[in-house]
Amino acid sequence: MAGDSSVDESQLKGLAKYFNSQTNKGRANTAKATYAFMGAMILYFTLKPKSKK
Repeated sequence: MAGDSSVDESQLKGLAKYFNSQTNKGRANTAKATYAFMGAMILYFTLKPKSKK
């Protein structure tokens, strides 16, 4: 189950320390990164100049 207390966070290294599915903190960081990426894509496609043909 997510948020299982048997996970030893000191064993996680690299990106797994921040983006994992075993801790609530890791799941929250994954969700935040997804929202940030989607927001950036929306801004990019909204603000990019239209091509002139």
